[in-house]
Amino acid sequence: MDFEFWWLLSWPLFFGLGWLAARIDIKHLVKESRSLPRSYLSGLNFLLSEQPDKAIDAFLEAVKVDPQTVELHFALGSLFRRRGELDRAIRVHQSLLEREDLSDENRLHALQELGEDYLKAGLLDRAEEVYLRLRGTSRSEAANNALLEIYQQEKNWGRAIDIARDMPRRGSKRWEVDIANFYCEMAATALAHSRFEEAMSLLDEALSTNRKCVRASLLRGDVMVAMGRDADAVNAWQEIGHQDPVYLSLIAVRMMDACRRLGTEAAGAQFLKTHLTQTPSLDLLEIVFKWEIEKHGAEAAYALVRNELTRNPTMLGLEKLLEAAIHTVEGEHKGDVELIRGLIHGHTRKVARYCCKECGFKARQFYWRCPACGGWETYPPKRSEEFDLAV
Repeated sequence: MDFEFWWLLSWPLFFGLGWLAARIDIKHLVKESRSLPRSYLSGLNFLLSEQPDKAIDAFLEAVKVDPQTVELHFALGSLFRRRGELDRAIRVHQSLLEREDLSDENRLHALQELGEDYLKAGLLDRAEEVYLRLRGTSRSEAANNALLEIYQQEKNWGRAIDIARDMPRRGSKRWEVDIANFYCEMAATALAHSRFEEAMSLLDEALSTNRKCVRASLLRGDVMVAMGRDADAVNAWQEIGHQDPVYLSLIAVRMMDACRRLGTEAAGAQFLKTHLTQTPSLDLLEIVFKWEIEKHGAEAAYALVRNELTRNPTMLGLEKLLEAAIHTVEGEHKGDVELIRGLIHGHTRKVARYCCKECGFKARQFYWRCPACGGWETYPPKRSEEFDLAV
């Protein structure tokens, strides 16, 4: 009982101490707020009220009252850039860099902001110059990321390789995939200009960097075909079956054409059918289906699609089954099958797209680099319906 009594008596003491601490904090806050320009507080209020235009005017007035306020310059620059007024944002950050009293860290911050202004404005050469100055500083990581993006936009793959090799692995990010694709980009250019030896050398570099680079094996086959070496091309494409067989659909047509010229079409078709059984793919099924219906007739093609649909049930597979059925049905029922296939086709157009596994961006054509997030090899050559089933 004595303990509880004294505990109750301590409450007023605690209350008094709390009141005193609050008074001290309030006095400190009032003192600091009085030292700030009134327009600065108005600008903050406008920002919180989502009125950026009025906030900019208020901050400009605050800069006139207290030109030494570096934070206001940074706030202004960010606001101008967000509003798309890049020329004004550039002037703000350039004015910061001209100040002699700027600390080293704030100078690096201003340089980074200026580089972002140039990048947003599409002034890639000026942005590159700024970010090169930031390399080796505390802002080096951001500078390297920006430079990598600049060189990819400029298609300067040699410099992109140099930057990517200097960048540390970040989480699950593997720069080997990007670097191998940079080599592939250069190899594709060399192939387009019939510089076959150069293309092969670049593809060797790509595979040395990333031995699972499917694109390098695909391009190697294309180079062999251009050199008239179909057998070597088929061997290069068959290597994709070991790297990642899901990509075989990208070379199936070219592989069948090469096998046809070599007189080994049946062996090529069997190779694709074997991998279709192991790795379901609607795109690969399309090529094998056409070969089956051409060589063995509608019944064999129908059986092929029916078996594949049983293992991998999709609307796109059903449409292909109905297409095969049209060739096997006679009389008035043929029109009914065509009608059903037409209805199914209207739905499958929505799911017959490729999907980026990183950002979810969908497109009707395959990309080695996602147009949305910029990731390399983030587009599995599977339709979005298959992708959804897989995940």
